Amino acid sequence: MGKIVILTGAGISTESGLGTFRDAGGLWERYPIEQVATPEGFARDPALVHEFYNMRRRDARAASPNAAHQALARLQRDWDGEVVIVTQNVDGLHEAAGASVLHMHGRLNGACCVACGARWDAPPRMSPADPCPACAAPATRPDITWFGEIPQHMDEIADHLISATVFASIGTSGQVYPAAGFVREAAQAGAHTIELNLERSDISAAFDERRTGKATQVVPAWIATLLPE
Repeated sequence: MGKIVILTGAGISTESGLGTFRDAGGLWERYPIEQVATPEGFARDPALVHEFYNMRRRDARAASPNAAHQALARLQRDWDGEVVIVTQNVDGLHEAAGASVLHMHGRLNGACCVACGARWDAPPRMSPADPCPACAAPATRPDITWFGEIPQHMDEIADHLISATVFASIGTSGQVYPAAGFVREAAQAGAHTIELNLERSDISAAFDERRTGKATQVVPAWIATLLPE
């Protein structure tokens, strides 16, 4: 049946009540990137950064997977071939729907240590004084990939892209690299490419097929063509 590789972005979680980043009124209008999503911002004001992610962690815990998350979990469960879900999201809603995912940008419910590199499950609230459970250094931070840092699992993702039969991008802006380049990598390897988004993105022209509309509508409809009842 072939391998389906799916990239998801913030747009898939919008209907679960979680805001996007680059749209009008998005998080980056209210919280400047350089203050809360860079290593330099964390070094300048770790308390502010922790409060930002404490807020996002709280919002994510209150959210529930929507029909798009659930449809992807069904595809992964019922497709005869391999379905790989790569997400830029950190909210954990894919897992809550029953899917297995590769997190490019880390997890809100994860913490890590700047001093020793240890990783563990984050408590609901974090602060700059929290000691690392491995080395005891007060150097804990959210396990989030910030701007200027290398996303996680890149070698594994690259292997999946070059062996994909179908590549789908769902709810992404097409503005953030390296994820915005995935469609070209998959296409060069011969995959059929499809974009599912609320509206056309900056890279829509790179896809073989485009479907626009709410994620809770277009994602289940697309998956219904792959898994007919």
